[in-house]
Amino acid sequence: MLADLIPVYLAGDLVFRPEALTLFAKLKSICTEYGLEGIAPFDGQAEARLLPPGRETILAFVRADRDLMDRCAGGLFCIDPFRRSPEMDPGTAVEIGYMMGLGKPMSAYTVDGRLYSEKVETYWSGAWNKNLRERPASDAPSSGCMEDPDGMLVHSDGMLQNGMVEGFIGMAGGSVAVDQDFFQAFRKAASSLSERLYARK
Repeated sequence: MLADLIPVYLAGDLVFRPEALTLFAKLKSICTEYGLEGIAPFDGQAEARLLPPGRETILAFVRADRDLMDRCAGGLFCIDPFRRSPEMDPGTAVEIGYMMGLGKPMSAYTVDGRLYSEKVETYWSGAWNKNLRERPASDAPSSGCMEDPDGMLVHSDGMLQNGMVEGFIGMAGGSVAVDQDFFQAFRKAASSLSERLYARK
């Protein structure tokens, strides 16, 4: 890691996207503008990538990613919807929880500024031609007032993603940057995280 830059972990569904290496190179370049060294999951996976596909290789990736998070001062997380669903990449959600447990600053970003409930509604309407419905009143605590056709609560009212995700980002002092341009959204998040990290030095 570079001595004059603060290392930050770059996470999201980015590792699954086409041209992932090119994408990470651009994000790392933006990071340097803000005094940050962007560390991609790929940066710790050199040995694991030599292994044949399978369970042990995946677990090697997981351990490598954990080790990178341990060494970084903070994290930048993409919370875009994943695989055409309203939900974000679940692995990234786990990483957000892990970084929260480490007490490290985080920021998040997305190109999709719709509220979580809107994403769920669009998914059900588009994929299944079914609509959400109002959940019957009950004595149970609730984080939403609508349910999907399976009867599952559409939770996290007022949030862009699951409340635990956005809540942990906020508890770590961060926020979610939104811009229709992917790199502008990332730039806003990087700027915010950089200010907080350098204020701690």
